[in-house]
This record gives sequence, structure tokens and C-alpha cells, in this order.
Amino acid sequence: MIEIQSRQNAALKHLARLGRERKYRRSTGEMLCEGEKMLEEALRSGAVLKTVLARRGWESEMLREAESRGAALYCAEDALFRLASEVESPQNVIFSCMQPQWDAAALDGKEQVLLLDGLQDPGNLGTILRTAEAFALGAVVLCEGCADPFSPKVVRSTMGAVFRLPCVQLPLKEALDRLKGGGLPVYATALHEDSVPLSAVSLSRAAVIIGSEGRGVSDPALCLSDKRVIIPMRGRAESLNAGVAAAIVIYEMTK
Repeated sequence: MIEIQSRQNAALKHLARLGRERKYRRSTGEMLCEGEKMLEEALRSGAVLKTVLARRGWESEMLREAESRGAALYCAEDALFRLASEVESPQNVIFSCMQPQWDAAALDGKEQVLLLDGLQDPGNLGTILRTAEAFALGAVVLCEGCADPFSPKVVRSTMGAVFRLPCVQLPLKEALDRLKGGGLPVYATALHEDSVPLSAVSLSRAAVIIGSEGRGVSDPALCLSDKRVIIPMRGRAESLNAGVAAAIVIYEMTK
């Protein structure tokens, strides 16, 4: 294990850039993860680990396992260690690994798919991916305008689901053409005069579109859907948080 002794260290700067810059994450194909739980999930899921930075003095069998899989191991005292972190109170390990790669073919044969249309809040996205993985949803599709699924906040919120759940980034029309070609009906969640309750349609084989936090499902997505659905509510609130709405939809799809 190499000890980092300068803020100019290349590995330290690499980790910090992965946390800050989407363009840099895209160019390297890596993502930043933090914490012992995430390291455990990465190892369990077979993620390709690249750079692992431990707080000086922290020991774990997971470090040796990561090294045996080809990861470069570093340690640093607290002041330097914190430079690589994206949180106020870092845990004992920060690491990078290769981003999971899912292409359009990952949708083939899936019977229950959630499409996100312009969903921009990282916390909501992470929660949705975690929920989808917990209920064994077939896949989640990120269409135009969505948050980066490999940003530190999203990765942190998934609690490990990011390593396992098929999460495909595709233009909306391309995704819907593929899903409809596989025989899946497409429903869009929208408050509209012709919307029907979610329970009125069969979701055992279906694709459902969830819109952005501010504007909901976009007009192009509404035009491409087969039917519009709503989550019936008895209270006065006009809408739900996108993460909550998605969780209800996922539950209804997989129950």
C-alpha cells in the first residue's frame, strides 16, 4: 500500500476529479464510491476496482481482496484523505471502479421496465434505482435530461444497486421502439382528463414512464405512450415526489 503525502498526488487528484466532473467520469469510464458498505457491495458484485484510498490506520480484509483483484491501494492521513471525498464526514475508504455498462440489448426479454424522462434530482434517481433493484424490476431506462447515474450522490443513494440493476441510457424514442417491438405496452404517468388509475391496467408486462420533478412527463413521451395512468390520491396534494411515485409504480408492477 502506497501512502499519499502530497495533495498533488496523481491518484488523489484522479479520485477528486471523478467526484466533481461528469465529463471526466465519462472519459475515464470510472465512478467514485465511498464507504465500507459500498466497497463490500462492489466486491460482492464483481465490479472492476481501479484505485482504492484508505484512511491511514484503517485495516480490512476487503483491502487485500481488492488488491488481489488488481486494484491500486493507497492510504492517506485525514487531511489529505478528505480531499478525495464528496461528503462532509467521510467513512474509511474511497475508491473508483469501472462504470457498469448496459446497452439497449439489456432490455430484450425484460417484462417490466421503468423509463425516466428528464429526472434530474440525483437523490431521487438513486432512490429509484435502489427501489427497482430491491423489487427485482427488469430494467430502468434513463432518457434525455436525466441526472448522471454515476455521480457520487446517485451512487451513494443506490446502496449498491448501481452495480447490479440494468440501467440503460437511451433516447426515449429508441427505447420505446425497442420495448414496443418486444410487445410491451407503454404507460405514462400523467394527470390528464383521459388518465386511468394505475390499478386499471395490467402491469405484469409493461413499461411505465415517470417524468421530471418539475414538469412531469414530456409531451413527446406522452404522444409515444399507449395510455396515461395516475396514482389515485385522496388528499389535497396535486402530485407526489418523483422518487415516491416511482416506488409506488414499481411496487404495483412487481407485486
